[in-house]
Parts: sequence; C-alpha cells; structure tokens
Amino acid sequence: MDEAEHAKAAELLADAYVTREAVPPLTETFDGVTQQDAYAVQQLQVQRWLNAGAVLKGHKVGLTSAAMQRQLGVDQPDYGVLRDDMFYAEFAPIPLTLFLQARIEPEVAFVLKRELRGPGVTVAEAAAAVDFVLPALEIIDSRIRDWRIGIVDTIADNASSGGVVLGSTPTALSTVDLRLAGCNLYGNGDLAATGAGGAVLGSPLISLAWLANTVGEHGVVLQPGHVVLPGSVTAAQPVRAGDTWTAHFAGLGSVTARFADAVA
Repeated sequence: MDEAEHAKAAELLADAYVTREAVPPLTETFDGVTQQDAYAVQQLQVQRWLNAGAVLKGHKVGLTSAAMQRQLGVDQPDYGVLRDDMFYAEFAPIPLTLFLQARIEPEVAFVLKRELRGPGVTVAEAAAAVDFVLPALEIIDSRIRDWRIGIVDTIADNASSGGVVLGSTPTALSTVDLRLAGCNLYGNGDLAATGAGGAVLGSPLISLAWLANTVGEHGVVLQPGHVVLPGSVTAAQPVRAGDTWTAHFAGLGSVTARFADAVA
C-alpha cells in the first residue's frame, strides 16, 4: 500500500464509526496489505481523533491467547489506543447503539505510576511501573463486517477497540499473582466463561512489557496514570441490549457493565 491507500483505508474505517455500517475486510479492498500498512492506517485514525480533541488515556493489547494467534496465523499480539471517550462508568447503562458488533472480555487493567519507555523494558521494570491493578471489562468492537478479521484488519481498526469499564477496587500488584488469578464471567447471572491471568501470554505482566517495548520502537512512551489492558483471560462473548455482565477475579474483586435496553 502507498500513502494514498493508507489514507483511503483510514477514511473507510472512520466512515464506519459515523454511518454505523461495517466495511469489508481491508484485504478484499486493497492488495498486499502488511502489518506495517495496518499500523500506518491505525496511526492516521489516532491522529484524526487527536485533531478532533480526543485525549489518549492508555493502550490495549489484543491477540494474547494462543488460540486467537493460531486462528489468525500470527505469533505475536497487536495493540491499539484507548481514548478518553472509551471509558464508561461501572453500573451506568451503556447504549449498545454506540457499537456495531459489541463483544465483551474480562481483563486485568494496569494503572501506571511512572512512564515505561521501551525498547529494552524487562518484566521486572514493567512491574515496578505499575501503581495498582483493577478488574476490567473491555468492550471490543469491529468496523469490519461480520467480524471477518485477519491480523491486518484488526490492527488497522485500532485492535478492534470499543470501550472499557473499570472496577473500583484498586489492588497492589504485590498482593496477587496475576498468572494464577482466576476469573468467572457472568452474563445476566449465568456463568458464561472462566479463565485465569496465565492465558495472557503466560502473565499479564509479560503483555505489559511487550507493549512498552513494541510501541517504544516507534517513539511512544507509556505514560503515568494511563491504563493498559493486557488481554482477555477468556473468550469474547456477544453483547445484547439489556445485558448485565460481571467479571469476578480472585484477589481483585469484581466489575460490572450494564447495557441499556433496546429503544422501542
């Protein structure tokens, strides 16, 4: 892809946010799309959001499970950004009309107390930069029709980001082993999925270090106060209007996301 095609792809995805109409996979529209192309498209969207007044509040890491990597034929995660308007209050009804194809994932959210500047960040340095952790529910979404995504589609589409709900119980990293922290995800009171922190690259801290090093190669520094979502501990679940989703994490507490009833 050349720069003109990067701009066209970014425009297609930007239009999907406005029209609420998903678009075909980028690989069906453009020839020879690479991961480098996809990140260029993502960055054009990020710059568009910043120019419109958005504030970056963190990053997310996707494709952290071995199963998802096998499904998309990749051997590493991807990443996207979290804007200020992606954060929703716990228990407050979230209009599902804000999303195209919403799904939900339970995650352990890191809140940073100091900057992380890669490359070369170790897991120990990543741990030392964490202020506290929170239980979180990430709302993933796709501007790609029917979730027919390959690796370049999800990268270009800001790692299929949608929103995030943070729990309200901060926990010191030193008090919990994130690898072994189990999670039960409930939809409308029924157990929908189970998992543990070890599903995220072996440990969510490994994901945090990976992110710092990967974005650091492009001059991006993870900032104090920012939130990092390191990856889901269970498979994503579809969301419907009127749903209530709760994730219970051992040693971390719980977090609940409510979705508004459908408008008649």
